[in-house]
Amino acid sequence: MSTLSYEASKKRVFFGLGLLAAVTLVEVFVSLLGKGHVIKGAEDYSLVIYTAGIIIIVLSLYKAYFIIFEFMHMKYEVKGLALSVLLPTALLIWAIIAFFQEGDSWKNRREQIKAKDAQPAEKLSEPQGMLPSDTYIPENWL
Repeated sequence: MSTLSYEASKKRVFFGLGLLAAVTLVEVFVSLLGKGHVIKGAEDYSLVIYTAGIIIIVLSLYKAYFIIFEFMHMKYEVKGLALSVLLPTALLIWAIIAFFQEGDSWKNRREQIKAKDAQPAEKLSEPQGMLPSDTYIPENWL
């Protein structure tokens, strides 16, 4: 751990809070810009929306990094302990992405089923899945 004095530690905490507040304000501004509240008509362009989303994701990841390494004191710990905290987090993020992908696949498949159900059924000359009429069936089965 760092051997900072009380005053230096206090300055470091206030710097961290100020940095987090500034990054949050930038995130809010980018979000308002992407939704068209700052510049009217910006929400009509998908490039603006995707760029705003990427900027917000990057800034959120930076805030998470800063909180973990500064306020949770991970920068002062050994590498193995820091990785034991970060690896499960990375796996959790991967699982969330996998769940979204799976949910999208289910949604697309459901749309295919709805489209197929909307088509009229074919008229068949003889019922399908039943035994043909010339098949021997014992009397005690009926």
